[in-house]
Amino acid sequence: MTPALTAALHVELRKLAASRVMRATAVLIVAGIAVLSTALTAAATAGNEQIIAQLGPHAAAGGWDLLTGVVAQIIAAGGLLGFGVALSWLVGREFTDGTITGLFALPVSRRVLVLAKLLSHLLWAVLVAIVLTAVVAVAGTLLGLGAWNGDVVAALGRQFVLTVLSALVAAPAGWAAALGRGPLPGIATTICLIVVAQVAVVAGAGAWLPVAAPALWALQPGAVAPAQLALVAVVPVGFAALTVAAWNRLQLDR
Repeated sequence: MTPALTAALHVELRKLAASRVMRATAVLIVAGIAVLSTALTAAATAGNEQIIAQLGPHAAAGGWDLLTGVVAQIIAAGGLLGFGVALSWLVGREFTDGTITGLFALPVSRRVLVLAKLLSHLLWAVLVAIVLTAVVAVAGTLLGLGAWNGDVVAALGRQFVLTVLSALVAAPAGWAAALGRGPLPGIATTICLIVVAQVAVVAGAGAWLPVAAPALWALQPGAVAPAQLALVAVVPVGFAALTVAAWNRLQLDR
C-alpha cells in the first residue's frame, strides 16, 4: 500500500466513523436482520402456520439450521440493499455535498481517493459481518436452538462470508454513483441487482450469477460449485476498476 493510499484510507475511515449515515446503516443491517430472523424463527418453532408457509422447505429444518437459513435469505436481499446504499453514499456524497471540486486541488489523485473509499467500505462491511454473526449466535443460544457443534460453527461462518460477499457484489452501486454524480443512481442499481438475483434464482440459474450465488451457497453449500462461487470475485474487481476509471476521468465542468 502506497503512502498516498494509506493517508487517503486513514482520512476516509475517520470520515466513515464520524458519519451518521454509516452508523445508522450498520445498525439497521445488524438489528434489522437479527430481529427479523429471530422473530421468524421463534414463530416457526412455535408452529405458526403462516410463517412456516412463507419459509418454505427451511421451516422443516428446525433448530440452528432454521435460524441460519432465515438469516441467509434476509441477507441476500436486505444485506445487499444496505451495503449498496452505504457504498452509493460513500462514492456519491462528494457530488451532492459540493465538495468534489475541492478534490482536484489535493496532492492525492482522485483514483487513489476513490480506491480508499472502496477499501473503507470493505473494512466497514467486515466489521458489520462480525457483529451480525455474533448477534445471530447469541440469538440462537437465547432461543434454545440446541448445543453448539461443528455444523453450527460452519453455518455461522457461512453467514459471515455471505455478509462480506454481499458487500462485495454491491460494487456496481459505486460505479453507478460515480457515473450518475450522486447516491441515487447507485441505490437504483442496487435495487436492480436484487431483482435480477431473485429472478435468476427462480429461473434456476442463480448459481452462475455472482449476485445470487453467495446466498445459495450459504443455504446449500453443495448447490454451488467452487468455480461458480469464484465468479463472485469478478464483480468487485471489475466494478472497482470501472469506478476508479470514472473518478480518474472526472472534469470540473461535469
